Amino acid sequence: MTATLALTGSMLIGAADVRGSAGEVRGVNPATGVALEPVYGLGDQADVDRAAGLAWAAFPAYRATSPRARSAFLTTVADNIDALGDTLVARVVAETGIPDPRVRGELARTTNQLRLFASMVTDGRWLGARLDTPDADRTPLPKPDLRQRKVPLGPVAVFSASNFPLAFSVAGGDTASALAAGAPVVVKAHSAHPGTSELVGRAVRAAVAEHGLPEGTFSLLFGDGRGLGTALVRHPRIAAVGFTGSRSGGLALVAAAASRPVPIPVYAEMSSVNPVILLPGALAEQGAQLGAAFVTSMTTSAGQLCTNPGLVFALGDADAFLAAAGAAVGAAPGAAMLNANIRQSYVDGADRLAGAGGVTEVAAGGVDATISACGQARLFATDGDTFVADPALQEEVFGAASLVVRVRDVAQLERILDTMEGQLTATVHAAGSDQDTAAALLPRLELLAGRVLFGGWPTGVEVGHAVVHGGPFPATSSPATTSVGTLAIERWLRPVAYQNVPDALLPDELREDNPLGVPRLRDGAAE
Repeated sequence: MTATLALTGSMLIGAADVRGSAGEVRGVNPATGVALEPVYGLGDQADVDRAAGLAWAAFPAYRATSPRARSAFLTTVADNIDALGDTLVARVVAETGIPDPRVRGELARTTNQLRLFASMVTDGRWLGARLDTPDADRTPLPKPDLRQRKVPLGPVAVFSASNFPLAFSVAGGDTASALAAGAPVVVKAHSAHPGTSELVGRAVRAAVAEHGLPEGTFSLLFGDGRGLGTALVRHPRIAAVGFTGSRSGGLALVAAAASRPVPIPVYAEMSSVNPVILLPGALAEQGAQLGAAFVTSMTTSAGQLCTNPGLVFALGDADAFLAAAGAAVGAAPGAAMLNANIRQSYVDGADRLAGAGGVTEVAAGGVDATISACGQARLFATDGDTFVADPALQEEVFGAASLVVRVRDVAQLERILDTMEGQLTATVHAAGSDQDTAAALLPRLELLAGRVLFGGWPTGVEVGHAVVHGGPFPATSSPATTSVGTLAIERWLRPVAYQNVPDALLPDELREDNPLGVPRLRDGAAE
């Protein structure tokens, strides 16, 4: 990688370093409260125009790159990010307060998913090549020669997440899948980790140059979310949007995209409380063990994970579970949250639970006065009737807080599940004696969540071919998709059919001799 490791405070618009003039932002260490250098200039409409214009200019050449060339580019991006090593890890820790071991794990996940997309691009199944054999003698009308493939929508705007500064940010899953699809990317960096964003952005830009790709294949902007972000979504050269963040932020982008003269899709991953269901046999056999394991999941990364288990339904004797969970929460130390604003929102949300009628605070964790944006784990409990009567108890509290609901019977649990909002995950803990109940619940959970787990805990998302990180609204704005795993590429593609097009004019994957050797369906069957 030829990019420098020195931070400049600049946006990366194509091949140019651009100093924004619409305000300033800098990273702040959430553990110490100390502002970090350098200061970053925020972009404006002119910067959006340039980045989107360059992306549009790059689109024809970039989407025409061969699968092998695109795979090599993605691999180089991964290699360049890995080469940042300790410099990148230290900056992430400084800007987010995320512990070093988790940052290194997230770094590996980020580069591994880039390499996963590099591998699947060369496989070619994502192109969806289909051929229908013509029949000139068919009556009453001849059957035409029809061939189909998928093509990229156009330049994609990606919004970085606060809680995953690598895996859901500048070169995270949205960027990796869009680049794999043949779509240039314009990233709106998260203001909480600008130095991290610049380091990774330079690694991507270096790969663009190394592979001789058009400069507009990638750009990185800094700016106000409701200002620059909305301008980016409304820009006529942007064809789709990827977002991970709050419900309010996601819905604002959805509204902006829908109000365009030509609306575009917004794939927003937003809020989820990730319900966990504890069935009677599991509670009887391992209530205490489940309680301790639950708190480990709940407090991981100070609870700042989109799959954090914020709601537990206990069907049966939950005394042992609550006792163990309460003890674990009471022993949990205070931990740095991502920034002061997120901490304040968490405190407000947890205090709202504490003040709700019929809700008891079971336990609270420690507070570390030396940590500037310190989060305190908190555990609450209520009964099914109270939960049903107060819809606000379903709302997400982003942080290490969870509500345990003692459910009266299966019928009450089913009524609750039928009225809940869409979720990213739903988890069931069942013993052998619970199998009939679990089987009856599964159809409801399929309609409720994008990923259904039996055993284990929802935190930790495997990146692979079969995973789904999505779900019905408001977990996402587009429940038919996923933002993690190779299926994520589908968001940036659309099918095109070619009827009676001469073979010499067809794309390679649809030509009769199939020079790319991609898997194809002919008349509905694999060739």
